Amino acid sequence: MDHALRASLASELHARPFLRLSGSVALAHLAIYAGDDTAVHEQLLRALCDLTGMPPPEPGSTHYAAQWNGERQLKWERHTEFSTYTFVARRHDTDYFSGLATEHVPQAWFEQIAGMRFVATRMELVSGGNAPVVRDGYRQWIDGPIKVGSRVLGNGEVYCDWTIKPDGFSRFLVIDEGFREAQGGRLLQRLYEIETYRMMALLALPAARELGRSLDVLQRSLAGLMHRMDSAPDDKVDADLLQELTHLAVRGEALAEAGHRFSASRAYERLVMARIQELREERIEGIPTIAEFMERRFTPAMDTCRANWSRLEQFTTRVARAVDLLRTRVSLAQEGNTMRLLAGMDRTARTQLHLQHAVEGLSVAAISYYVLSLTAVGLRSLHALHLGMDPELVEGLLIAPVVLLVFLVIRRTKRSDKSAKGGASAG
Repeated sequence: MDHALRASLASELHARPFLRLSGSVALAHLAIYAGDDTAVHEQLLRALCDLTGMPPPEPGSTHYAAQWNGERQLKWERHTEFSTYTFVARRHDTDYFSGLATEHVPQAWFEQIAGMRFVATRMELVSGGNAPVVRDGYRQWIDGPIKVGSRVLGNGEVYCDWTIKPDGFSRFLVIDEGFREAQGGRLLQRLYEIETYRMMALLALPAARELGRSLDVLQRSLAGLMHRMDSAPDDKVDADLLQELTHLAVRGEALAEAGHRFSASRAYERLVMARIQELREERIEGIPTIAEFMERRFTPAMDTCRANWSRLEQFTTRVARAVDLLRTRVSLAQEGNTMRLLAGMDRTARTQLHLQHAVEGLSVAAISYYVLSLTAVGLRSLHALHLGMDPELVEGLLIAPVVLLVFLVIRRTKRSDKSAKGGASAG
């Protein structure tokens, strides 16, 4: 009865459970980013399972969890652009921020992820009697130039400095002052998600800076073209301007190919801010909270990305508007040329009409001349027969009637032609 996708979609709500931790633990979190090579994520997980003896994941899995020796666990998650490995081990000593969580992972696997490790974070959750001592001496492990910390969830404290240590890991120190069941695991997961999503959001920053430099060049070019457009219309100049504007539009569209990176950055930024809100921070006197630190350091970077993307959108809009204006001017110039051409054709038609009238007059004179010439020949023949008439006198008297008759015949013929053409057009 159920749809084929019902079970898989319903299970998504429970597919990525929070870590269930108790007591002091060491955690190492890695995020692997390999660009467009999506197949490498599952390959790396299978290689890790082969090297450590863990059972392999199901083909096409997007999440995986395993435990061994009762005190170690692995949580793997496949995201759209990256995958994460979270190694957790119980802590029974005070050698904090050592490689306890990953000491069972063979070096051969770390060699396989060379060049793809995008986030690497060590976390220590300290519970029990050591918690007050570690809290008072947190500067022993969190020693960056800017120390950040706050009370979180009402029952604990978090300290970090957002710096990468010589071992390649950043650090979070979490003090458990009475977390409820699973609260510690949720807190650690929120913290490493903040770091992971922050780094993924910042992937757009280099693209934004490069976009800004490219836009500076394009906007200067566009300003020059707009200044040239302000001059008097010229067909050749307008054609060159249209070609250059089209080239600018193409370059703008090429820059817009990075749009997916900026969209992803905005989504990651929202996740970072949501995870920070979930911490329910309270200030520790003398040091900034995580929210305050992000507001000063992370938010400006995201503002830069948004501003440069907005500049690109405005640039493409300006280019499109300039192209429309230029096309309008070209259209008006073409209409003016068409009007001048029609006026010239009208003048030509009038000239032809005048010529036609002149030709008609000449035609009447010519035809009349030939008719009178033929009539004169006939009259001279009759005079030779001694009929008693003067041929020259008769010829002179016939000039006016012949000219009038020829004129009437030509006019009637012209009217007949017009009537025939009008009937054909109507048909």
